[in-house]
Amino acid sequence: MKRVLGRWDLVLLFVVAIVNLNVVPSISASGGMTVWLWLTALAFFFGPQGMAVVELSHRYPGEGGIYLWTKKIFGDFHGFLSAWCYWTNNIFYVPTVVLIFLGIAVFAAGPRAVGLANSQVFALVSAVLLLVVLAFLNVVGLGVGKWVNNVGGIGTAVASLILIGLGIAVTRRFGMNLTLHDMRVPYDLRLLSAFGVVCFALVGLELASIMGDEIQEPRKILPSAVSWGGLIAGILYIGCTLALLIAVPRQEISALEGIPQAVRQMSNRVGVPWLVSPFAFVLAISIAGIASAWLSGSARIPFVAGLDSYLPSALAKLHPKFSTPYIALMVQTGISIAFLAMSFIGAQVKEAFQTLLDLAVVLQLVPFLYMFAALLRLASPDWRESGYYSPPALRLAGVSGFLVTCFGIALAFVPPPNITSKLVFEIKMWAGTVALLLLAGFFFFVYGNRKAAPQADLSGA
Repeated sequence: MKRVLGRWDLVLLFVVAIVNLNVVPSISASGGMTVWLWLTALAFFFGPQGMAVVELSHRYPGEGGIYLWTKKIFGDFHGFLSAWCYWTNNIFYVPTVVLIFLGIAVFAAGPRAVGLANSQVFALVSAVLLLVVLAFLNVVGLGVGKWVNNVGGIGTAVASLILIGLGIAVTRRFGMNLTLHDMRVPYDLRLLSAFGVVCFALVGLELASIMGDEIQEPRKILPSAVSWGGLIAGILYIGCTLALLIAVPRQEISALEGIPQAVRQMSNRVGVPWLVSPFAFVLAISIAGIASAWLSGSARIPFVAGLDSYLPSALAKLHPKFSTPYIALMVQTGISIAFLAMSFIGAQVKEAFQTLLDLAVVLQLVPFLYMFAALLRLASPDWRESGYYSPPALRLAGVSGFLVTCFGIALAFVPPPNITSKLVFEIKMWAGTVALLLLAGFFFFVYGNRKAAPQADLSGA
Protein backbone atom coordinates (compact mmCIF):
# COMPACT_ATOMS: atom_id res chain seq x y z
CA MET A 1 0.00 0.00 0.00
CA LYS A 2 1.06 3.60 -0.63
CA ARG A 3 1.99 5.73 2.39
CA VAL A 4 0.11 8.94 1.58
CA LEU A 5 -1.11 10.19 4.98
CA GLY A 6 1.02 12.90 6.59
CA ARG A 7 0.74 14.54 10.02
CA TRP A 8 -1.85 17.19 9.13
CA ASP A 9 -3.81 14.70 7.02
CA LEU A 10 -4.17 12.71 10.24
CA VAL A 11 -5.11 15.75 12.34
CA LEU A 12 -7.89 16.68 9.90
CA LEU A 13 -8.96 13.04 9.70
CA PHE A 14 -9.34 12.93 13.49
CA VAL A 15 -11.33 16.19 13.52
CA VAL A 16 -13.74 15.10 10.78
CA ALA A 17 -14.09 11.55 12.14
CA ILE A 18 -14.75 12.62 15.73
CA VAL A 19 -16.66 15.90 15.57
CA ASN A 20 -20.19 15.26 14.28
CA LEU A 21 -22.13 18.42 15.13
CA ASN A 22 -25.44 16.67 14.50
CA VAL A 23 -25.14 14.74 17.78
CA VAL A 24 -24.76 17.97 19.77
CA PRO A 25 -28.50 18.92 19.82
CA SER A 26 -29.60 15.39 20.80
CA ILE A 27 -27.15 15.46 23.73
CA SER A 28 -27.76 19.11 24.67
CA ALA A 29 -31.53 18.50 24.77
CA SER A 30 -30.96 16.78 28.14
CA GLY A 31 -30.05 20.16 29.63
CA GLY A 32 -27.09 21.63 31.49
CA MET A 33 -26.12 18.30 33.06
CA THR A 34 -24.68 17.30 29.68
CA VAL A 35 -21.70 19.58 30.42
CA TRP A 36 -20.70 17.14 33.17
CA LEU A 37 -21.22 14.20 30.80
CA TRP A 38 -18.85 15.77 28.26
CA LEU A 39 -16.21 16.62 30.86
CA THR A 40 -16.39 13.13 32.39
CA ALA A 41 -16.13 11.42 29.01
CA LEU A 42 -13.27 13.68 27.88
CA ALA A 43 -11.25 13.07 31.06
CA PHE A 44 -11.90 9.38 31.66
CA PHE A 45 -12.64 8.04 28.15
CA PHE A 46 -11.25 10.32 25.46
CA GLY A 47 -7.89 10.97 27.14
CA PRO A 48 -7.25 7.26 27.85
CA GLN A 49 -8.37 6.50 24.28
CA GLY A 50 -5.64 8.77 22.92
CA MET A 51 -3.04 7.11 25.16
CA ALA A 52 -4.21 3.67 24.03
CA VAL A 53 -3.96 4.60 20.35
CA VAL A 54 -0.45 6.04 20.74
CA GLU A 55 0.78 3.08 22.82
CA LEU A 56 -0.69 0.32 20.68
CA SER A 57 0.19 1.91 17.32
CA HIS A 58 3.74 2.41 18.62
CA ARG A 59 4.05 -1.32 19.36
CA TYR A 60 2.00 -2.62 16.41
CA PRO A 61 1.96 -0.01 13.61
CA GLY A 62 0.63 -2.23 10.79
CA GLU A 63 -2.61 -2.21 8.79
CA GLY A 64 -5.72 -3.17 10.74
CA GLY A 65 -5.38 -1.02 13.86
CA ILE A 66 -7.74 -2.21 16.57
CA TYR A 67 -8.07 -5.63 14.90
CA LEU A 68 -4.31 -6.12 14.79
CA TRP A 69 -3.82 -4.91 18.37
CA THR A 70 -6.48 -7.18 19.86
CA LYS A 71 -5.28 -10.19 17.88
CA LYS A 72 -1.67 -9.70 18.97
CA ILE A 73 -2.56 -9.42 22.67
CA PHE A 74 -5.65 -11.59 23.16
CA GLY A 75 -5.62 -13.99 20.21
CA ASP A 76 -7.32 -14.46 16.86
CA PHE A 77 -10.93 -14.86 18.01
CA HIS A 78 -10.94 -11.75 20.18
CA GLY A 79 -9.24 -9.81 17.40
CA PHE A 80 -11.92 -10.86 14.92
CA LEU A 81 -14.78 -10.17 17.34
CA SER A 82 -13.42 -6.70 18.05
CA ALA A 83 -13.05 -5.96 14.34
CA TRP A 84 -16.48 -7.39 13.55
CA CYS A 85 -18.22 -5.10 16.02
CA TYR A 86 -16.26 -2.12 14.74
CA TRP A 87 -17.12 -2.88 11.11
CA THR A 88 -20.81 -3.72 11.55
CA ASN A 89 -21.33 -0.54 13.57
CA ASN A 90 -20.08 1.48 10.61
CA ILE A 91 -22.42 -0.37 8.26
CA PHE A 92 -25.20 1.24 10.32
CA TYR A 93 -23.44 4.56 10.85
CA VAL A 94 -22.32 5.57 7.34
CA PRO A 95 -25.82 5.50 5.73
CA THR A 96 -27.13 7.56 8.64
CA VAL A 97 -24.45 10.18 8.00
CA VAL A 98 -25.34 10.24 4.29
CA LEU A 99 -29.00 10.89 5.07
CA ILE A 100 -28.01 13.72 7.41
CA PHE A 101 -25.87 15.17 4.59
CA LEU A 102 -28.87 15.24 2.25
CA GLY A 103 -31.04 16.96 4.85
CA ILE A 104 -28.40 19.64 5.39
CA ALA A 105 -27.70 20.03 1.65
CA VAL A 106 -31.33 20.75 0.74
CA PHE A 107 -31.52 23.13 3.70
CA ALA A 108 -28.55 25.02 2.24
CA ALA A 109 -30.26 25.18 -1.16
CA GLY A 110 -33.05 27.35 0.25
CA PRO A 111 -36.71 27.08 1.31
CA ARG A 112 -37.89 25.76 -2.07
CA ALA A 113 -35.59 22.74 -1.85
CA VAL A 114 -36.37 21.79 1.76
CA GLY A 115 -39.38 19.74 0.68
CA LEU A 116 -37.10 17.38 -1.26
CA ALA A 117 -35.84 15.99 2.04
CA ASN A 118 -39.30 14.46 2.58
CA SER A 119 -39.23 12.65 -0.77
CA GLN A 120 -38.16 9.04 -0.23
CA VAL A 121 -37.25 8.60 -3.90
CA PHE A 122 -35.03 11.70 -3.95
CA ALA A 123 -33.41 10.82 -0.63
CA LEU A 124 -32.69 7.21 -1.58
CA VAL A 125 -31.35 7.93 -5.08
CA SER A 126 -29.21 10.85 -3.90
CA ALA A 127 -27.82 8.89 -0.95
CA VAL A 128 -26.89 5.93 -3.17
CA LEU A 129 -25.15 8.26 -5.65
CA LEU A 130 -23.18 9.93 -2.86
CA LEU A 131 -22.03 6.59 -1.45
CA VAL A 132 -20.94 5.41 -4.89
CA VAL A 133 -18.99 8.64 -5.54
CA LEU A 134 -17.23 8.45 -2.15
CA ALA A 135 -16.37 4.79 -2.71
CA PHE A 136 -15.00 5.58 -6.18
CA LEU A 137 -12.76 8.36 -4.86
CA ASN A 138 -11.33 6.03 -2.21
CA VAL A 139 -10.84 3.20 -4.72
CA VAL A 140 -8.84 5.56 -6.93
CA GLY A 141 -6.60 6.01 -3.93
CA LEU A 142 -6.37 7.36 -0.41
CA GLY A 143 -4.17 10.08 -1.89
CA VAL A 144 -7.34 11.31 -3.63
CA GLY A 145 -9.92 10.29 -1.04
CA LYS A 146 -8.00 11.97 1.79
CA TRP A 147 -8.81 15.38 0.29
CA VAL A 148 -12.51 14.76 0.91
CA ASN A 149 -11.57 14.06 4.53
CA ASN A 150 -9.29 17.11 4.72
CA VAL A 151 -11.86 19.50 3.30
CA GLY A 152 -14.45 17.94 5.60
CA GLY A 153 -12.18 18.54 8.61
CA ILE A 154 -11.78 22.19 7.68
CA GLY A 155 -15.55 22.46 7.17
CA THR A 156 -16.13 20.97 10.62
CA ALA A 157 -13.86 23.55 12.25
CA VAL A 158 -15.44 26.47 10.35
CA ALA A 159 -19.02 25.35 11.10
CA SER A 160 -18.16 24.89 14.79
CA LEU A 161 -16.61 28.35 15.04
CA ILE A 162 -19.70 29.91 13.40
CA LEU A 163 -21.95 28.15 15.90
CA ILE A 164 -19.79 29.21 18.86
CA GLY A 165 -19.64 32.80 17.55
CA LEU A 166 -23.42 32.96 17.26
CA GLY A 167 -23.77 31.59 20.79
CA ILE A 168 -21.49 34.32 22.12
CA ALA A 169 -23.37 37.01 20.18
CA VAL A 170 -26.79 35.86 21.44
CA THR A 171 -25.52 35.66 25.02
CA ARG A 172 -24.04 39.17 24.95
CA ARG A 173 -27.27 40.64 23.62
CA PHE A 174 -29.93 38.64 25.46
CA GLY A 175 -28.13 36.97 28.38
CA MET A 176 -27.65 33.32 29.31
CA ASN A 177 -30.30 30.62 29.32
CA LEU A 178 -28.12 28.34 31.47
CA THR A 179 -28.05 28.53 35.29
CA LEU A 180 -26.25 26.54 37.96
CA HIS A 181 -29.55 24.86 38.84
CA ASP A 182 -29.80 23.58 35.25
CA MET A 183 -26.42 21.88 35.64
CA ARG A 184 -27.42 19.59 38.50
CA VAL A 185 -27.25 15.87 37.75
CA PRO A 186 -30.71 14.24 37.94
CA TYR A 187 -31.47 10.74 39.17
CA ASP A 188 -33.34 9.88 35.96
CA LEU A 189 -31.39 7.16 34.13
CA ARG A 190 -33.27 7.97 30.93
CA LEU A 191 -31.45 11.30 30.79
CA LEU A 192 -28.13 9.76 31.78
CA SER A 193 -28.50 7.34 28.82
CA ALA A 194 -27.08 10.22 26.76
CA PHE A 195 -23.68 9.35 28.27
CA GLY A 196 -23.38 6.36 25.94
CA VAL A 197 -24.02 8.67 22.98
CA VAL A 198 -21.38 11.08 24.32
CA CYS A 199 -18.80 8.27 24.39
CA PHE A 200 -19.95 7.22 20.93
CA ALA A 201 -19.42 10.79 19.70
CA LEU A 202 -15.82 10.77 20.99
CA VAL A 203 -14.57 7.68 19.15
CA GLY A 204 -12.33 8.13 16.13
CA LEU A 205 -8.74 8.53 17.36
CA GLU A 206 -8.21 4.86 16.47
CA LEU A 207 -9.42 5.29 12.87
CA ALA A 208 -6.09 6.34 11.35
CA SER A 209 -4.28 3.33 12.82
CA ILE A 210 -6.58 1.01 10.87
CA MET A 211 -4.74 2.41 7.84
CA GLY A 212 -1.35 1.95 9.53
CA ASP A 213 0.48 0.84 6.37
CA GLU A 214 -0.71 4.00 4.59
CA ILE A 215 0.76 6.49 7.13
CA GLN A 216 4.12 8.15 6.59
CA GLU A 217 6.40 7.22 9.52
CA PRO A 218 3.51 6.21 11.84
CA ARG A 219 5.65 5.86 14.99
CA LYS A 220 7.00 9.37 14.51
CA ILE A 221 3.98 11.46 13.50
CA LEU A 222 1.00 9.64 15.05
CA PRO A 223 1.49 10.78 18.70
CA SER A 224 1.51 14.48 17.81
CA ALA A 225 -1.39 14.03 15.37
CA VAL A 226 -3.45 12.30 18.07
CA SER A 227 -2.67 15.11 20.53
CA TRP A 228 -3.62 17.91 18.13
CA GLY A 229 -6.65 16.15 16.69
CA GLY A 230 -7.96 15.17 20.13
CA LEU A 231 -7.44 18.66 21.56
CA ILE A 232 -9.21 20.38 18.64
CA ALA A 233 -12.10 17.89 18.70
CA GLY A 234 -12.62 18.26 22.45
CA ILE A 235 -12.61 22.08 22.31
CA LEU A 236 -15.07 22.15 19.40
CA TYR A 237 -17.51 19.76 21.08
CA ILE A 238 -17.48 21.61 24.41
CA GLY A 239 -17.73 25.00 22.69
CA CYS A 240 -20.68 23.98 20.49
CA THR A 241 -22.55 22.36 23.38
CA LEU A 242 -22.12 25.46 25.57
CA ALA A 243 -23.17 27.68 22.65
CA LEU A 244 -26.48 25.84 22.39
CA LEU A 245 -27.08 25.62 26.14
CA ILE A 246 -26.42 29.28 26.90
CA ALA A 247 -28.07 30.74 23.78
CA VAL A 248 -31.12 28.52 23.23
CA PRO A 249 -33.67 27.61 25.93
CA ARG A 250 -33.58 23.88 26.68
CA GLN A 251 -37.19 23.35 25.59
CA GLU A 252 -36.37 24.84 22.18
CA ILE A 253 -33.36 22.57 21.50
CA SER A 254 -34.66 20.02 19.04
CA ALA A 255 -32.79 16.74 18.75
CA LEU A 256 -34.59 16.01 15.50
CA GLU A 257 -34.33 19.38 13.75
CA GLY A 258 -30.61 19.60 14.40
CA ILE A 259 -27.95 22.25 14.19
CA PRO A 260 -29.20 24.24 11.13
CA GLN A 261 -32.47 25.14 12.86
CA ALA A 262 -30.58 26.24 15.96
CA VAL A 263 -28.29 28.38 13.81
CA ARG A 264 -31.30 29.89 12.01
CA GLN A 265 -32.90 30.77 15.33
CA MET A 266 -29.74 32.38 16.70
CA SER A 267 -28.84 34.22 13.47
CA ASN A 268 -32.36 35.71 13.27
CA ARG A 269 -32.06 36.95 16.86
CA VAL A 270 -28.76 38.76 16.20
CA GLY A 271 -29.84 40.11 12.79
CA VAL A 272 -27.75 38.00 10.39
CA PRO A 273 -30.33 35.65 8.78
CA TRP A 274 -28.22 35.48 5.60
CA LEU A 275 -25.69 33.36 7.52
CA VAL A 276 -27.92 30.27 7.54
CA SER A 277 -27.37 29.07 3.98
CA PRO A 278 -23.55 29.47 3.99
CA PHE A 279 -23.42 27.69 7.34
CA ALA A 280 -25.51 24.80 6.03
CA PHE A 281 -23.25 24.54 2.96
CA VAL A 282 -20.11 24.32 5.12
CA LEU A 283 -21.80 21.80 7.43
CA ALA A 284 -22.77 19.65 4.42
CA ILE A 285 -19.11 19.57 3.35
CA SER A 286 -18.18 18.52 6.87
CA ILE A 287 -20.70 15.66 6.86
CA ALA A 288 -19.52 14.43 3.46
CA GLY A 289 -16.04 14.24 4.95
CA ILE A 290 -17.37 12.23 7.91
CA ALA A 291 -18.99 9.71 5.57
CA SER A 292 -15.82 9.39 3.48
CA ALA A 293 -13.54 8.98 6.51
CA TRP A 294 -15.58 6.19 8.11
CA LEU A 295 -16.32 4.46 4.80
CA SER A 296 -12.65 4.29 3.79
CA GLY A 297 -11.32 3.54 7.28
CA SER A 298 -13.77 0.80 8.26
CA ALA A 299 -13.34 -0.94 4.87
CA ARG A 300 -9.79 -1.83 5.96
CA ILE A 301 -11.26 -4.16 8.61
CA PRO A 302 -12.76 -6.73 6.17
CA PHE A 303 -9.62 -6.33 4.04
CA VAL A 304 -7.36 -7.51 6.87
CA ALA A 305 -9.88 -10.15 8.01
CA GLY A 306 -9.87 -11.44 4.42
CA LEU A 307 -6.09 -11.79 4.59
CA ASP A 308 -6.56 -13.97 7.68
CA SER A 309 -9.29 -16.02 5.89
CA TYR A 310 -11.99 -15.30 8.50
CA LEU A 311 -13.93 -13.47 5.79
CA PRO A 312 -13.88 -14.27 2.03
CA SER A 313 -10.34 -13.92 0.68
CA ALA A 314 -11.60 -11.76 -2.20
CA LEU A 315 -11.92 -8.92 0.33
CA ALA A 316 -8.12 -8.94 0.67
CA LYS A 317 -7.47 -8.09 -2.99
CA LEU A 318 -5.73 -4.84 -3.87
CA HIS A 319 -6.52 -2.88 -7.01
CA PRO A 320 -3.78 -3.64 -9.60
CA LYS A 321 -3.35 0.05 -10.47
CA PHE A 322 -4.31 2.04 -7.36
CA SER A 323 -3.15 -0.42 -4.63
CA THR A 324 -6.36 0.05 -2.65
CA PRO A 325 -8.64 -2.63 -1.10
CA TYR A 326 -11.26 -2.07 -3.79
CA ILE A 327 -13.28 -5.24 -3.18
CA ALA A 328 -13.62 -4.43 0.54
CA LEU A 329 -14.64 -0.87 -0.32
CA MET A 330 -17.26 -2.05 -2.82
CA VAL A 331 -18.66 -4.65 -0.41
CA GLN A 332 -18.79 -2.08 2.39
CA THR A 333 -20.62 0.34 0.08
CA GLY A 334 -23.00 -2.33 -1.19
CA ILE A 335 -24.03 -3.45 2.31
CA SER A 336 -24.48 0.19 3.38
CA ILE A 337 -26.73 0.79 0.35
CA ALA A 338 -28.79 -2.30 1.25
CA PHE A 339 -29.16 -1.08 4.83
CA LEU A 340 -30.05 2.38 3.55
CA ALA A 341 -32.86 0.92 1.41
CA MET A 342 -34.21 -1.11 4.33
CA SER A 343 -34.23 1.96 6.59
CA PHE A 344 -37.05 3.43 4.46
CA ILE A 345 -39.32 0.50 5.33
CA GLY A 346 -41.75 1.01 8.22
CA ALA A 347 -43.73 3.87 9.69
CA GLN A 348 -41.91 4.35 13.03
CA VAL A 349 -38.76 5.72 11.43
CA LYS A 350 -37.73 8.01 14.31
CA GLU A 351 -38.05 5.27 16.93
CA ALA A 352 -36.24 2.77 14.72
CA PHE A 353 -33.45 5.31 14.23
CA GLN A 354 -33.07 5.71 18.00
CA THR A 355 -32.87 1.93 18.47
CA LEU A 356 -30.27 1.62 15.71
CA LEU A 357 -28.28 4.46 17.24
CA ASP A 358 -28.16 2.74 20.64
CA LEU A 359 -27.28 -0.58 18.99
CA ALA A 360 -24.47 1.19 17.13
CA VAL A 361 -23.25 2.61 20.47
CA VAL A 362 -22.96 -0.91 21.92
CA LEU A 363 -21.18 -2.31 18.86
CA GLN A 364 -18.80 0.65 18.64
CA LEU A 365 -17.79 0.49 22.30
CA VAL A 366 -17.11 -3.28 22.44
CA PRO A 367 -13.73 -2.90 20.64
CA PHE A 368 -12.79 -0.22 23.15
CA LEU A 369 -13.19 -2.73 25.98
CA TYR A 370 -10.49 -4.77 24.28
CA MET A 371 -8.36 -1.70 23.65
CA PHE A 372 -8.36 -0.60 27.28
CA ALA A 373 -7.94 -4.18 28.52
CA ALA A 374 -4.87 -4.36 26.25
CA LEU A 375 -3.31 -1.46 28.17
CA LEU A 376 -3.75 -3.40 31.43
CA ARG A 377 -2.14 -6.45 29.83
CA LEU A 378 0.79 -4.42 28.53
CA ALA A 379 1.29 -2.88 31.99
CA SER A 380 1.72 -6.29 33.63
CA PRO A 381 5.25 -7.27 34.77
CA ASP A 382 5.40 -10.33 32.48
CA TRP A 383 5.05 -8.18 29.34
CA ARG A 384 8.63 -7.29 28.47
CA GLU A 385 8.24 -5.27 25.24
CA SER A 386 9.15 -1.61 25.55
CA GLY A 387 6.37 0.92 24.97
CA TYR A 388 5.61 4.62 24.73
CA TYR A 389 4.15 5.14 28.24
CA SER A 390 5.20 3.81 31.65
CA PRO A 391 3.30 0.83 33.17
CA PRO A 392 1.58 2.98 35.87
CA ALA A 393 0.29 5.38 33.20
CA LEU A 394 -0.98 2.47 31.11
CA ARG A 395 -2.65 0.92 34.14
CA LEU A 396 -4.42 4.17 35.07
CA ALA A 397 -5.61 4.80 31.50
CA GLY A 398 -6.72 1.19 31.09
CA VAL A 399 -8.80 1.08 34.28
CA SER A 400 -10.39 4.49 33.62
CA GLY A 401 -11.25 3.79 29.99
CA PHE A 402 -12.52 0.26 30.67
CA LEU A 403 -14.88 1.29 33.47
CA VAL A 404 -16.28 4.28 31.56
CA THR A 405 -16.80 2.13 28.46
CA CYS A 406 -18.71 -0.49 30.50
CA PHE A 407 -20.86 2.30 31.94
CA GLY A 408 -21.57 3.71 28.48
CA ILE A 409 -22.58 0.28 27.11
CA ALA A 410 -24.87 -0.38 30.09
CA LEU A 411 -26.62 2.98 29.71
CA ALA A 412 -27.18 2.31 25.99
CA PHE A 413 -29.64 -0.42 27.04
CA VAL A 414 -31.68 2.09 29.09
CA PRO A 415 -34.73 3.16 26.98
CA PRO A 416 -34.56 6.90 26.11
CA PRO A 417 -37.56 9.13 26.99
CA ASN A 418 -38.91 9.15 23.38
CA ILE A 419 -39.36 5.33 23.27
CA THR A 420 -43.03 4.30 23.50
CA SER A 421 -42.53 0.62 24.38
CA LYS A 422 -39.65 -0.13 26.73
CA LEU A 423 -40.11 -3.89 26.33
CA VAL A 424 -39.91 -3.77 22.53
CA PHE A 425 -36.83 -1.55 22.78
CA GLU A 426 -35.06 -4.00 25.11
CA ILE A 427 -35.99 -7.00 22.92
CA LYS A 428 -34.62 -5.26 19.81
CA MET A 429 -31.43 -4.23 21.59
CA TRP A 430 -30.66 -7.64 23.07
CA ALA A 431 -31.76 -9.57 19.97
CA GLY A 432 -29.73 -7.33 17.67
CA THR A 433 -26.62 -7.53 19.84
CA VAL A 434 -26.79 -11.32 20.30
CA ALA A 435 -27.57 -11.94 16.61
CA LEU A 436 -24.54 -9.94 15.43
CA LEU A 437 -22.25 -11.63 17.96
CA LEU A 438 -23.49 -15.08 16.84
CA LEU A 439 -22.85 -14.10 13.23
CA ALA A 440 -19.29 -13.16 14.19
CA GLY A 441 -18.90 -16.59 15.80
CA PHE A 442 -20.15 -18.25 12.62
CA PHE A 443 -17.58 -16.54 10.41
CA PHE A 444 -14.73 -17.25 12.81
CA PHE A 445 -15.44 -20.84 13.87
CA VAL A 446 -17.33 -22.21 10.85
CA TYR A 447 -16.16 -20.24 7.83
CA GLY A 448 -12.64 -19.76 9.17
CA ASN A 449 -12.21 -23.49 9.91
CA ARG A 450 -13.50 -24.43 6.46
CA LYS A 451 -10.89 -22.15 4.89
CA ALA A 452 -8.12 -23.43 7.17
CA ALA A 453 -8.73 -27.11 6.38
CA PRO A 454 -7.75 -26.99 2.67
CA GLN A 455 -4.70 -24.89 3.53
CA ALA A 456 -3.60 -27.51 6.09
CA ASP A 457 -4.04 -30.30 3.50
CA LEU A 458 -1.91 -28.41 0.98
CA SER A 459 0.86 -27.77 3.50
CA GLY A 460 0.81 -31.44 4.52
CA ALA A 461 1.11 -32.54 0.90
